[in-house]
Amino acid sequence: MHFKLILVFVDVNKTDTVLEAARNIGATGATIINNARGEGIEKKKTFMGLNLDAQRDVILFLVEQHLSRKIIEEVARAGRFDEEPGSGIALQIDVEDAIGVLHQAKEITQIIEEEL
Repeated sequence: MHFKLILVFVDVNKTDTVLEAARNIGATGATIINNARGEGIEKKKTFMGLNLDAQRDVILFLVEQHLSRKIIEEVARAGRFDEEPGSGIALQIDVEDAIGVLHQAKEITQIIEEEL
């Protein structure tokens, strides 16, 4: 099996929506890193020297490569990444090797067979 790592940087208010959307399309799990901070094209607003940053989460999905495109597209749709600037971004990276996912291989294989 070949895997992709999908990284999602999302507004904290959309984390649960994105997780549910990914699960519904075939993701079998995720790791969430809270309290991330980032800056886009426009600089963040401040009030008396204090940053008014929106809270962000980073969600990591390790998915089988045949499912990765559907999952990343569904994550972007659910998070409204293209409709609402600053709501989040998603990207995928090739994974050379993964250990500790053998227990998920049976379920992943079944999902892939149904898709193909």
